[in-house]
Amino acid sequence: MKAIVLALALTAAAGLMPGIARAQDGLTTTIKDHKFAPAELRVPAGKRITLTVVNDDATPEEFESRALKVEKVIPGKSKAVIQFGPLKPGSYKFEGEFNSKTAQGVVIAE
Repeated sequence: MKAIVLALALTAAAGLMPGIARAQDGLTTTIKDHKFAPAELRVPAGKRITLTVVNDDATPEEFESRALKVEKVIPGKSKAVIQFGPLKPGSYKFEGEFNSKTAQGVVIAE
């Protein structure tokens, strides 16, 4: 049992937990079925960030974040590159404005 707990802790520390993207991963999030995956993006505070948003849906989506001061329409079946920051440590919400009930996410600067 201790070995399993240790393995999980090491996996989390190494950034290998599913559903979380880290800046060193070549920061990308994908819109599919009107949801972001991963929906949690971890970035270093104090650095300019480049994020690729891939829209796998057939319909357009607008990546919007008042906190990040970003607004970008991404046509269906295409991708866009978005830059923001540098950020102070904290959480910054974003959404797909055209499907805001399901397309939710957060950038965590640490």
